[in-house]
Amino acid sequence: MGRLLIYIGFALIFLGVLFIIGERTGIRFGRLPGDIVYRGRNTTFYFPIVTCILLSAVLTLISWLLNRR
Repeated sequence: MGRLLIYIGFALIFLGVLFIIGERTGIRFGRLPGDIVYRGRNTTFYFPIVTCILLSAVLTLISWLLNRR
């Protein structure tokens, strides 16, 4: 249980650093190129497809690394 908490802590620190670097370089997670945005007169539809794919790949890599014993 202790190792799991340490891994989660490192993952949160890593994500925090990624968000800070992304904001400074102009790459905002959730607003990546390829995300679908439709703006009508009174509505806005936003679907972050590229963000979902990137998040899925990162989480898959993390789970693969943790279960590789």
